[in-house]
Amino acid sequence: MTAASSTPLAASFWRYLLPRPAYLGLPLGAIPPDFALWDVTHQRTVRLANWRSKGPVVLAFTRIFAAGVYCPFCYPHLVAMNQAYPQFRNGGAEVLLIASLHPRQGEGVVEDLQLTLPLLCDPEGTSFRRYFTGQALGAPLPAQFVLNAQGQLCYAHLFSFLHPNAEPTTLLAVVETL
Repeated sequence: MTAASSTPLAASFWRYLLPRPAYLGLPLGAIPPDFALWDVTHQRTVRLANWRSKGPVVLAFTRIFAAGVYCPFCYPHLVAMNQAYPQFRNGGAEVLLIASLHPRQGEGVVEDLQLTLPLLCDPEGTSFRRYFTGQALGAPLPAQFVLNAQGQLCYAHLFSFLHPNAEPTTLLAVVETL
């Protein structure tokens, strides 16, 4: 094993090298899979099920390779979501940003982008696979989901080259209807 292949970035790259298309494998109205992931922004474990009955939750799966190495489609979305975070919170919603990073890499992203919203690290990519986000060229694809206060899936946006991410204004509009 070479030094390059033992790094977290190299290991995750090989895991996601072969393309796998995204698809809506979770029907609207269903309660999507639970997860417990480390939030590097607030240094805590976040379990999705704990948000039920507390208000809507926006799950923003994002494509980050490492601090300073961002997907060109996801970087502007990350910045916009972070800027809109107070609006989501004022609307009673939580936003959980999910990346296939090791926590050490996630801490660099939080510092680099000055994130205030929770950045959850899923280095194994389990949540990405359970939400059918797809993968290509070394990383899982981005996707956004909105869950109501009962934990039911109300909105899903999957990656496409024409519309790689749902805009924060779109997600806020969905949250306002719940």
